[in-house]
Amino acid sequence: MRKIFGTDGARGVANVEITPEVSLRIGVLIGKIFYGNGPILIGEDTRLSSEMLRYAVLTGIISTSVDATVGFVLPTPAMSLLTRKTGNFSASIAISASHNPIEFNGIKIFDKDGFKLSDEKEEFIESALLKEIERSPVNIGRVFFDDTLKDVYVDHILKRFPLKLDHLKIAVDTAFGATYYTTPKALTELGATLSPINDTPDGHRINVECGSTHPQVISRHTVNAGAHIGISHDGDGDRVILSDENGRIVDGDDIMVILGRHFKKKGLLKNNTIVATVMTNLAIENALKKEGINFVRAPVGDRYVLKIMLEHGAILGGEQSGHIINLLESVTGDGLITALSVLEVMIEEQKPLSKLVEGLERFPQILVNAKVKDKSVVNDEKFKKFVSEVEKELKSGRILIRPSGTEPVIRIMVEGDNEIKIRDIANKIKEFLEV
Repeated sequence: MRKIFGTDGARGVANVEITPEVSLRIGVLIGKIFYGNGPILIGEDTRLSSEMLRYAVLTGIISTSVDATVGFVLPTPAMSLLTRKTGNFSASIAISASHNPIEFNGIKIFDKDGFKLSDEKEEFIESALLKEIERSPVNIGRVFFDDTLKDVYVDHILKRFPLKLDHLKIAVDTAFGATYYTTPKALTELGATLSPINDTPDGHRINVECGSTHPQVISRHTVNAGAHIGISHDGDGDRVILSDENGRIVDGDDIMVILGRHFKKKGLLKNNTIVATVMTNLAIENALKKEGINFVRAPVGDRYVLKIMLEHGAILGGEQSGHIINLLESVTGDGLITALSVLEVMIEEQKPLSKLVEGLERFPQILVNAKVKDKSVVNDEKFKKFVSEVEKELKSGRILIRPSGTEPVIRIMVEGDNEIKIRDIANKIKEFLEV
């Protein structure tokens, strides 16, 4: 069996790699890790396979004499927040593959403090999946069902963001995913007029040509709806990409600048530091440094961003993809919290989103994926030599090549001052890998 735990929990093709059998065993091992500390919360996204995997994980947990509560469809960040804020659960599990295609699914695990399970505990689960597991012949955990937890999550966020949005029209794309209820509910409660799309999940369309991985959709809809701002989530709601009123796409890099500047003005930017990733555009780094903000890069993956944030005592970090961690509010990325944070800046500074991103330019950056059978090809000396040669064609800029932590692809990023040249270089590398 291939390694199934990556940068964001266990993930793979549902019913092929993430099977009911594997999911049940993961549930057993999670139960053993948290045995004696209280019930475990389980939530899921809207994929057709999520309910099947939920029952498998649930069965595994209760077989270890641990109680479980099913919260049904919940955004992944809600799992973290509910575990940390209510104190009712020893851990939580999100059945989701986030932004990945419909055929994928996964299992993310959070501890009682809302943090993703440590690498060490994930490695323990991975290593024990094929081993014999002892069970009690008598004691079985109980199962509880609670469909109110989505409202508990929304209510908590509304208490923190008591904004008046009655003057705003907001376009919303929930990607047929887990935020289909929570984000519209929160924005409506705050008085906003909504223009929602992709908000009726059926199990088959999550992330399909919509959501934060297809930002042109919210850009177009925001303009067509005459909205002041557009909000676009991925399938599990830990990301958000925005559109300003003119259709300009505002990604995670832009959002970090918006929030970083505002937090600094208010004296909230601890250690005057923002943590981004190796993917963040050089122009963003320069913009933050001009504001007198320290800029630190982390490997791609929110767990690594959080790790570097904690090491540097930073409260703000994130990824270009729209995964923003704001430790003033949560210990994981939360698309709804991020969107409300930007709306709060718009209100307090009395500026439209277009003004908040005015002057934020980018160096041309090309991102392509090469499909490969073996991701270790990036360590091949012949490949390294090839990259070194094409890199000489760049007068200024950089090339970043990394295996995806969740998909069978190599991600290629080329950044420089000539878009035609960097596109050519990116395609050369892609062709080399796919031969």
